[in-house]
Formats: sequence, C-alpha cells, structure tokens
Amino acid sequence: MKKTILTLAAFLMWITVASANDPAYEAAMQKQIKAMNSIPDLATSQQVTNGFLRIAEAKNEEWLPLYYAAYNQIIAAFRFEVDKDQYFDQAIELVRKADAIAPGNSEITALHGYAIMGKLSVDPASRGQEMSPQAMQLFGKAINQDRDNPRAVTLMAQMELGMAQFFGSGPEKACGMARMALEIFEKEEAKLTESYILPTWGKSLAEEVSSKCN
Repeated sequence: MKKTILTLAAFLMWITVASANDPAYEAAMQKQIKAMNSIPDLATSQQVTNGFLRIAEAKNEEWLPLYYAAYNQIIAAFRFEVDKDQYFDQAIELVRKADAIAPGNSEITALHGYAIMGKLSVDPASRGQEMSPQAMQLFGKAINQDRDNPRAVTLMAQMELGMAQFFGSGPEKACGMARMALEIFEKEEAKLTESYILPTWGKSLAEEVSSKCN
C-alpha cells in the first residue's frame, strides 16, 4: 500500500512538472508578453487581450493568461479613450477567475487592487471614501502574501502618495515604500531570463513615485 501511495505521489508530481514545463504554452505566453510590451493603439491592445484569453481557454489550469489579460485591460483603460469603468470591471472579473485557480497569490491580489485603484481614479471625489480602503487593504494583503513582490509594494507606494497629496501631508511613507520597491526590483532583475513569463512590470511606476521625493 505504501509503495502504491509513493508511486501515485511521484506520478502526480511528474504531471505538475510537465504542466509547468509545457513548451507550447510557454512559447505562446512569451509571444503575447512581447506583443503586450509594444502596443501602439487600442485595436492592438484588444488583440493582445484576446490572445491571452485564448491561451487561458486552452490552459484553464493556468492563472497567468487571465492575469495578463486583466493587466492589459487595466493599462488600456489608463492609456486610451474607452469606457474606463467597463475595462476595469472586466479586469476585476478576470482577476477573480485567476484567483480561483491560484488563491492566495500576491500578484493576483495586487492586480485586483490596481483595478480598484483604476475605478477610484475615474471619480475620486465620490468613490474615494469607499474604494481607497479597498485598494489599500488589497495592497497590504498582497505584501503580506509575498514581501518580495515589488508590484505590491509599488502600488501601495502610489496609493500612499495619492493619499498624502489629497490630505496635504508629507510623502515620506510613500517615498520609503518606493525605495523599497526599487531594491526588490533589482533582486528580481537578477533572475530574469528570455523565457521568464512571470510578471516583471512596475519599475517605472516605482521610479515615478521616487521622483516626487526630492
């Protein structure tokens, strides 16, 4: 019986490793990420999002395609003239699907907060009281889930800076978090390879916050 259990465990571990090293999946993701990093217009942005969604449909056990589709919708809402609430809501729906696949994932939690922060930016006067605490809570949760996630720290720094500007207080807390994020980004960059498909975005946001600290 013990031998059977060990054999089953080894088989399940092999399946997990095989799934994680699916060359076709990784190649498709690398292609889409490359396309995402050079989007010139809204039409191209939608094509990239649709590409990630097709991968998500084919590999419904993977959270990353849904994550990137959500991230791309958030960036499109900030960059282009679109129905911003609709785009942010679509991102939140995709984030929730990703979270169902990989619960407790710091990257997913931080991206959820980013989408909430986007909705807040559409109408800060009427949404600030409700959505500011939601975003802050999600960023704090993401940091607790993984303190080496520079995107979680960066987004919290952005939120802290916005709060400081709104209340007319100093940016010291935001600046400290931005500096911390930049240090974590340096560590992250040391392990990047051409085949790396996990999230790497956010350094320019941390630099933007840090630039307000002079």
